[in-house]
Amino acid sequence: MPKATSRYVCQQCGHESPKWMGRCPECGEWNSLVEEVVAPAPKRPPARQVPVTGAQPVRLAEVSAEALPRLSTGMGELDRVLGGGIVPGSLVLLGGDPGVGKSTLLTQVADILSHEQSVLYVSGEESAHQIKLRAKRLGATGANLYVLAETNLEAILAHINSLQPTLVVVDSIQTTQTGELESAPGTVAQVRACGVALQRVAKEQGIAVFLVGHVTKEGALAGPKALEHLVDTVLTFEGDPHLNYRILRATKNRFGSTDEVALFEMREQGLVAVQNPSEWLLSERASHSPGSVVTAVMEGTRPLLVEVQALVTHSYLSQPRRQVTGLDYNRVNMVLAVLEKRGGMRLSDKDVFVNAAGGIFVREPAADLAIALAVVSSLKDRPLPPDMVVFGELGLAGEVRSVIHTEQRVREAQRLGFSRVMLPRRDARALKARGLEIALEGTYTIRDAVGIVTEG
Repeated sequence: MPKATSRYVCQQCGHESPKWMGRCPECGEWNSLVEEVVAPAPKRPPARQVPVTGAQPVRLAEVSAEALPRLSTGMGELDRVLGGGIVPGSLVLLGGDPGVGKSTLLTQVADILSHEQSVLYVSGEESAHQIKLRAKRLGATGANLYVLAETNLEAILAHINSLQPTLVVVDSIQTTQTGELESAPGTVAQVRACGVALQRVAKEQGIAVFLVGHVTKEGALAGPKALEHLVDTVLTFEGDPHLNYRILRATKNRFGSTDEVALFEMREQGLVAVQNPSEWLLSERASHSPGSVVTAVMEGTRPLLVEVQALVTHSYLSQPRRQVTGLDYNRVNMVLAVLEKRGGMRLSDKDVFVNAAGGIFVREPAADLAIALAVVSSLKDRPLPPDMVVFGELGLAGEVRSVIHTEQRVREAQRLGFSRVMLPRRDARALKARGLEIALEGTYTIRDAVGIVTEG
């Protein structure tokens, strides 16, 4: 009888090695190889012709194009990020830092759905008593909410087959293990095997499954990338521990857009959706302060007004500092280079600090013009008009380029009481023809825009 052997598997990328190494040769991660025992595969009889069963190929023209049925979570913000609600038979992975509110959010969703559906909440990190205490704090009273404190995959699957719930929550996938493998919970083999088994149950029985995933110190989801490829939707829960606000975004979604974002406020009774995020993001803005500019960005289909702050000071270092928070570091460096080359601003001997206030991360290039004017405003110590919103992409030649969804951005600014908008000249001409009741100031180059700051 063949003996069991050992192998060393990287917990970051899944690379296998016959011996232990301090650094993974595939991904370069240090101390990530963990020993796993491999049982010998049983001998199989010679392969025979297998009868064709199960799903059959069909013509694409014969496939129904009707919209997928969805379950509403009772939280409009979460439904929008999911693409309209929970799709039965889908597998959703929710990741985030410890204490950010992952279990709180899923407990609230499970409670809402359990009023009309049966829901199973499986926890490998908490006892049933601990879950009850959290549910009591949140006011959860769902009569059909079942709680199971279990880490064994086979036992979990048996309870799912017995209860046949509409929704299953597994908190977390890193604590779940199958008896078919001898490796420890949380290893690549265990996470992959448990994920595949839960996916099979979700697809075959039409049960929606939510998996809670841990994150690494870098903020990425722990475990193999195969798990992220396996699931239908990957949700990331972000939040500053010093603030009560949380941001939920989809980094992968087979049933909707990955551009949507939802904002929640953590209160004593749980997470509450923020219905007017633009007003919240600007609630503490100092309107007459140099270096403060309001820009309009798009998060999916929703326009958001965000304050971009800049602080420019004389540097006493041989290499001036560039510190960026909430914005792309390389993008900000490009804007500073364009300002110096095309805008005539000397920044090579200045420390520059740029921040997107409110804890939100701005990814799109439409904030380029706001970054540039915030830097110029701080450099010249002259504030921009407090009733102005600025947006536009900046090119390397110093030109201000058009952006998408300009009308939605302008209407959001108008709704919050701003009376002036600086935007690319081409977009301004198109919007003026539509008769918007707001002053539109088109700009063609960065020098034109800087004149607004320097000349008042």
